[in-house]
Amino acid sequence: MAPVDDHPHAPTPPAAGEAVGELADGTAVRRHTLDSGAGLVVRVLTYGGIVQSVEAPDRDGRQANVALGLAGLDDYVRDNRPYFGAVIGRYANRIAGGRFELDGRAYRVPVNNPPNSLHGGTEGFDKRVWTARATGGDGGGPVALELAYTSPDGEMGYPGTLAVRVRYSVTPANELRIDYRATTDAATVVNLTNHSYFNLAGEAAGDIGDHRLQVEADHFTPTDATSIPTGEVAPVAGTPFDFTSPRPIGERIDSDDEQLAFGGGYDHNYVVRRPPGERGLVRAALVTDPASGRALEVLTTEPAVQLYSGNQLDGTLAGPGGAAYGPRTGFALETQHFPDSPNQPGFPSTVLRPGQVLASTTVYRFSVSG
Repeated sequence: MAPVDDHPHAPTPPAAGEAVGELADGTAVRRHTLDSGAGLVVRVLTYGGIVQSVEAPDRDGRQANVALGLAGLDDYVRDNRPYFGAVIGRYANRIAGGRFELDGRAYRVPVNNPPNSLHGGTEGFDKRVWTARATGGDGGGPVALELAYTSPDGEMGYPGTLAVRVRYSVTPANELRIDYRATTDAATVVNLTNHSYFNLAGEAAGDIGDHRLQVEADHFTPTDATSIPTGEVAPVAGTPFDFTSPRPIGERIDSDDEQLAFGGGYDHNYVVRRPPGERGLVRAALVTDPASGRALEVLTTEPAVQLYSGNQLDGTLAGPGGAAYGPRTGFALETQHFPDSPNQPGFPSTVLRPGQVLASTTVYRFSVSG
């Protein structure tokens, strides 16, 4: 698949950001626009680091927003239960029972997805205002927005003061690149991701069941009824979780399968296939929409990706144009470490210590097919 524009224009320098409102405490929130010059236009809020929209062309060059989002700041502050577009931290996904031990000490974090903690707790990174610095364009490299937030020791129960930077950049190849960096002054656990939902037919285009998905994973981590991994790393072969070759997302989503019943569809962590010793970017997934021709390739340095098929969207939230988001009207591919890793010694560690640097990258590459 080729980029949409084989002769892309120079990226447009990012503006300083437009004011979109204030929080109750008077904190100002701005929106920044990143334009690749080749059709990809991404808008990011400083509130939650939220990717509010992602415009991309279809096979005929028609632009559409392919990311699920809400109309304005007040909507996100009032109710963003699905975490549309947000930076997630300190710990993406779930921690069993809202508790873990680190270096012999027990920690409690908020239970906001009973009986577990989800996506950093009741006031996670998705609800913080990030400082922003825009760079690039006019020959100065990819247009980018660097967001920064310092999470104080004890915030949401997590130890250590954590300094986080998240850099969004767009390229003439119609890529949205997300670079994460974090340091701490005391041992802590960290798992960062972005929670964008996509519908490649357009954010108000209905069910994503016809989208064809390939996941570069031979194994996934089964869960209990509360979506906490059992500790098993199970093969996908012979199950509805096998997307090693392209299949429609909706083809087997309602199969008589205990794991699908637990999540009401797909809400599971896949172990990304990676050559031995390879620590760089590898492809985690490819999604195509046959109707529009749009394709989304996900590359990451992370060990896993969570496939979520929008099962809990219930029609109570609507997009900028007023269309309600019903069940399965968007999918998420959240690059990450495994859920509940602080309580699962067999999983890759999410512990970060002083002197260490958490550094990871995820790329969402948009293209079209015939």
